[in-house]
Amino acid sequence: MKLSVTAPLLVLVAGLLYAQQAMPRMTGVDPDTAKAGDIITVTGEHLAKGEVVEVYLTDEKKDTKVQVTEQEPTTIKLKIPDKMATGRFAIMVLTGGKEPKLIEQPVKVNIE
Repeated sequence: MKLSVTAPLLVLVAGLLYAQQAMPRMTGVDPDTAKAGDIITVTGEHLAKGEVVEVYLTDEKKDTKVQVTEQEPTTIKLKIPDKMATGRFAIMVLTGGKEPKLIEQPVKVNIE
């Protein structure tokens, strides 16, 4: 294959790979029951700062932004807000990148 054909194909493949941004996926939370002011640790993949820019607790009626205290590619530590309502909440993330998305994660936390 000639270089003149190979170079445009490589650019096309690189562009497609870049466009396929990996989505954050949370797989666990510890502890799964917390109180206002507690720190919880969420585990998963693609959780680095550029991939997850904000985190919320949601009960599908109200979304409450939570403070991220530490963030790594496979873990995020979250502080439960002081005036957080009680109940069972899903964790939702705002992704980074060209097209940010709010994605509700399959992990839940109970707030007492």
